[in-house]
Amino acid sequence: MAKVEKTVTSDLDGARLDKAIVALVECASRSKVKRAIDEGEVRVNGRLLAKGALVKAGDVLSVDEATLRAGEAPCVPEPEAPLVVRHETAQVIVVDKPAGQATAPLRPDERGTLANALVGRYPELAGIGYSPREPGIVHRLDTDTSGLVVVARTAAAFEALREALQGEHIAKEYLLVCAAEGLPDQGTIEHPIANHPKDKRRVYPCIHPRDVMRYAPRPALTRYTVDKRVGTWALVRAEAARAARHQVRAHFASIDHPLAGDALYGGPAVPGLERHALHAARVALAEGDEGLRFDVASPLPSDIAALVA
Repeated sequence: MAKVEKTVTSDLDGARLDKAIVALVECASRSKVKRAIDEGEVRVNGRLLAKGALVKAGDVLSVDEATLRAGEAPCVPEPEAPLVVRHETAQVIVVDKPAGQATAPLRPDERGTLANALVGRYPELAGIGYSPREPGIVHRLDTDTSGLVVVARTAAAFEALREALQGEHIAKEYLLVCAAEGLPDQGTIEHPIANHPKDKRRVYPCIHPRDVMRYAPRPALTRYTVDKRVGTWALVRAEAARAARHQVRAHFASIDHPLAGDALYGGPAVPGLERHALHAARVALAEGDEGLRFDVASPLPSDIAALVA
């Protein structure tokens, strides 16, 4: 079974094990965490500990995902919901998510998400994936990020794709728009990323060594190349194989080039652009079974394209 691994941050240094898991794992409730600990599904640095044990910054917590997800209701199928399919085999689907649509619901009765449309069009996806509310979905996109999402159609395909994602074998390319001035034609951003210590909506790129010591961030790597410059804007192609939550957005903000429209990370407001200028433009997997391999591209949406026309 899949494991969730989280590193204890400095603000949780000295916290009880169960409280630390609830704070670090999005789907964890106190009752589910207690059950996971009682059933021996939790490890701290590879060892079993009691729920009242204290953890320290830098400890690695590992917990069985199925235990934390137990009892979750599946998302509501919406067969008539629009769904743009860019690639389809018996094992994998690649769909194009519009900006403004959530990838998966937060509540059992929520509708209008990509997951609702997926399970409505492909009922066999129910029960596949990380949780009942993420039918077959291998990776997420932020609500206001448009572009390609990879979906597994069988449990075996999901495990293969999940392993490929974790092993950084799935290529993921993004197109973004940010300020052109002072941005090199190409570069690499390697600031590790931690949960933001004060704002749960954001992540925190650890630039200073003391922040690395304090927050125990996870490695993150973004490579980029400027495709073109138009006026004050640059259209940039970024590669991020794992692409942790908000990675591309936070990385460009960390080099003083936040994305156009990205108010959360200090990006400038742009008339006519109602979201941050980020689009998941290509996904590719070149290895594995023929039915699993894909190389799919998505055109730049008109609201972002207008900035660099």
